[in-house]
Amino acid sequence: MSVGELRFDDRVAVITGAGRGLGREYALLLAARGARVVVDDPGVALTGDGADPGPAEQVAAEIRAAGGEAIACTESVATPAGGRAIIDTALARYGRLDILIHNAGTVRRGSLRDLSQDDFDAVLDVHLRGAFHVLRPAFPVMCDAGYGRIVLTSSIGGLYGNHEVANYAVAKSGVIGLSNVAALEGAEFGVKSNVVVPAALTRMAEGIDTSAYPPMGPELVAPLVGWLAHESCSVTGEMLIGIAGRMARAAVVESPGVYRGSWTIEDVADQLEAIRDLGDPVVFDVVPTGHNEHIGYSFAMARQEAHSG
Repeated sequence: MSVGELRFDDRVAVITGAGRGLGREYALLLAARGARVVVDDPGVALTGDGADPGPAEQVAAEIRAAGGEAIACTESVATPAGGRAIIDTALARYGRLDILIHNAGTVRRGSLRDLSQDDFDAVLDVHLRGAFHVLRPAFPVMCDAGYGRIVLTSSIGGLYGNHEVANYAVAKSGVIGLSNVAALEGAEFGVKSNVVVPAALTRMAEGIDTSAYPPMGPELVAPLVGWLAHESCSVTGEMLIGIAGRMARAAVVESPGVYRGSWTIEDVADQLEAIRDLGDPVVFDVVPTGHNEHIGYSFAMARQEAHSG
């Protein structure tokens, strides 16, 4: 079935890290479809140092030149005050907030044995704490309005890890939990929250040999984020992947598992193959009751065994 053009007329979107790369592409796409956009970017270096109002102002100007509505914001997500100021910018300028896309990110590399506390904290301040810093003031506004779309950014590094980025991997895993809670608590208020797992050739790929990569421009990811931000988005509490033209869903899966009324270390060793067998995977959706379904599934095995005994 053909879908008509999905637009964002009268919607207000806050996009962090929108001065370059993926965030810029998101901002341009939503604005072209009618959204009023707060283009937030403090213009820091890849490591998070420095500041430059140019990137945010240039994207906002580009949107306005094309006939759209946008305002630049150079506040940093790295502090609670900065996060609140970003949300307040949307409310003061446009009087509402419908969409929050947290895309801002920095990189500080170091092996696990050498990574400094400062570099660990600095990356978490932007990716993970930064997500909370903007979500915390935005969430009540959305719930009170009875509508909201939240898109937080994870990474394949958050799903599977990577070398020399323990800080990044921890932060990108953490936003998944944050999004899940927002999805659960927002469900009754018409607020949906999902995670995008993007990969694109932006300045975040500096230092990586990409000569053999297929096309991986930000424009291949932006439509996915656009759909997650749209009122027609039909999912919440999920993780969707966009990389090199491939879109997919990522999920936490469990094996069916093995029940015993009592266990020894030797029993675990003996049953390990069956315990780990993912041939018939079990998936519990976050919303409406994945947490409880997980517990109920396990309890049911125990009750079934007790009943059969």
